[in-house]
Amino acid sequence: MAGKRVTLAIATALAVGVAPAVLGGTAAVAAPLTAVAATGTATVVQEGGPLVVPSGEEGAVTTRIRVTLPAGLTGPVKARLLLPTPTWDLPDFDTPAFEPVTPTCSVNGGAFWPCPWDGPGNEVLFPATAAATTLTYDVRVDADSRAAVMGNLAATLEVIDGTGAVIGSGPVAFHFTKGTPENYRRTTVLARDKAGVLWQYESTGRADKPLKARERIGGGWNAYTSITTLTQRTAAGQGDLVARDKAGVLWLYKGSGNPDAPFEPRVRVGGGWNVYTAITSRAGGLVARDSAGVLWWYNATHHDAPRAPFEPRHRLGGGWNAYTALAGSWSDLTAVARDRSGVLWSYGFTSSPPGSDYLGPDYAPRVRVGGGWNIYDRIAAAGQLSGSPGNDFLARDTQGRLWLYEGVDRDLDDIVPASTRRQIGRGWGIYDTIL
Repeated sequence: MAGKRVTLAIATALAVGVAPAVLGGTAAVAAPLTAVAATGTATVVQEGGPLVVPSGEEGAVTTRIRVTLPAGLTGPVKARLLLPTPTWDLPDFDTPAFEPVTPTCSVNGGAFWPCPWDGPGNEVLFPATAAATTLTYDVRVDADSRAAVMGNLAATLEVIDGTGAVIGSGPVAFHFTKGTPENYRRTTVLARDKAGVLWQYESTGRADKPLKARERIGGGWNAYTSITTLTQRTAAGQGDLVARDKAGVLWLYKGSGNPDAPFEPRVRVGGGWNVYTAITSRAGGLVARDSAGVLWWYNATHHDAPRAPFEPRHRLGGGWNAYTALAGSWSDLTAVARDRSGVLWSYGFTSSPPGSDYLGPDYAPRVRVGGGWNIYDRIAAAGQLSGSPGNDFLARDTQGRLWLYEGVDRDLDDIVPASTRRQIGRGWGIYDTIL
């Protein structure tokens, strides 16, 4: 399926074999056509009713529109597809943002050429062809996951005779539904078992079953005492992580872009990282807590320099030994922390200078999320597993059950776990790391 676009192809199969001259095909007839006005009305029928279009990886689907012309009509016949003015807003997660519809057209099964939906009057024009008793228009739609917001799209196919008169029209309906997001839009969950094997679970984008079956990445990961995500991991093999070995050396694993082998060979970042008792993500960088309870931020350099991925550390503050679990996000500056009584707290970000949109380095005062979180021995931010607007959270209880808390955007990108949970797995007690 094409990357970030919706492809609509309209193929017209006529009783007379014609290829459009614009594509180098032969002329429709050997001599000029003589227009004869219709004495009746053409009928336009979409066979099978509205076309259901799954928006995602499912691929193209096709509908057929059958046109029956009035008896005795001769000369050239044209058609146009009239489209409604867009009323939807595309999700803001694509860069660059492609047009929601990029159609191509084909007449009589010939080669396809672009025929954009966003032309004058929101219409698609088809070349003239010779009249026949029956004309069929095959409409093939390949939709990416953004197209689901289009919902029910009601178009109209008009048929025009050689005199320019509209001799018939009929509805052509498309129903865009949520499909499986493309692999570069689906996040992954990583889990290391007690033998040191790292496993990957792709997300499905479905609320009812958010994770696919696991796939083995490789062994030897028990050499590390901490593994942390840096950037969004996807089922397309994108996303970086860092791992600290037992000697305190931090290693960077860049995403490879290969789903079957998602990481490039490791690159040494530096030593001395065993001074930290906890390491987690923060907007592409890291936050790390030392043994005195001081939290430090290593902002990402955002340069393609694997050996120097972070700026010098910035002190966020002390007292962080009050928490038994920290979970940050690779996508924003917020974090959640669980205290010894099981209460989960959220730390949003500050704006600097006051009133500006610039995100300051420090955390805003904490806000209580809720109690009862001491039933979990692992808490992790996991990206958009279920299609929710915010980053989801995972929590594993002492019985090995995995729970999903959908992310809620509480205030200015302060993403926190929802108040309700649902179980999405069991047997996860075999893992000592989940991220």
